[in-house]
Amino acid sequence: MALNSFKTNSDTWPIKAYKNLEFLNSPDARTIRILCEFVEPEARFRHFRIRNTIVFFGSTRLVPLSVAAQNLKQLEDRRSGKKPAETLAAQIEQAQHAVIMARYYEDAALLSERLTRWSLSIKDAKKRFYICSGGGPGIMEAANRGAHNAGGPSIGLNISIPFEQAPNPYMTPELSFEFHYFFIRKFWFFYLGKALVVFPGGFGTMDELFELLTIVQTQKSKKYMPIILYGTKYWNELINFNAMIKWGTISEQDLKLFRFFDDVDSAFEFLKDELTQHYLNESSENRKTER
Repeated sequence: MALNSFKTNSDTWPIKAYKNLEFLNSPDARTIRILCEFVEPEARFRHFRIRNTIVFFGSTRLVPLSVAAQNLKQLEDRRSGKKPAETLAAQIEQAQHAVIMARYYEDAALLSERLTRWSLSIKDAKKRFYICSGGGPGIMEAANRGAHNAGGPSIGLNISIPFEQAPNPYMTPELSFEFHYFFIRKFWFFYLGKALVVFPGGFGTMDELFELLTIVQTQKSKKYMPIILYGTKYWNELINFNAMIKWGTISEQDLKLFRFFDDVDSAFEFLKDELTQHYLNESSENRKTER
């Protein structure tokens, strides 16, 4: 058949490249997918006039105190006064730790709620600060929950991974995102972030904390960003910062990049004062314009 005699119909009409899902999900289109995760969130943030965020990091595994207490009670009821089996004893010990750690879930929710109420009181909506979490369970859920309790919107930067990372129900739907690439998700954590609050967490929390600390330490970003490590006992037991100074891998000055806090009132007052001084006062606005 000659080429000029071929007639197209709706079944044989060629598909446009930007509608070709097979291509868009192929290795050849990786660059396009990466750009989408830059451009699409930016468009949404611009549409909703979001310029400033307060980022919460922390463990996905922490639960509300009521849940932790109920889990512990159920395990203790199984013991029924008898000497527990080794497996049950270990489960009870783990549940007891979960009750202790649940305090951080409650504090994260309360701190987020107080910061959101304060932010909503700022008359100029463009200068408000929005709670931003990783969008999943644990401390992320607590952060979004606190903002929801205060009647304010909040952001969830979710990530597609095989376990744990299910979206929590407290994010604002229009500000809920699902990322494929970790490094672009990290970009959005930092790009709009004006403060960082880090609760006890595991590998993911360490990764995000130290990457952002490195950016601040190396002055790759010129903006001011107060960083809180919440839970002094946990952090000092986990990381020996003084040993890093002793062995010359960091300087004493580097310890001024962050502050330790153990209660919601002090953390809230510190963040409110720092953000007001550096981002809300007229003089601070002038300084930013001059850079």
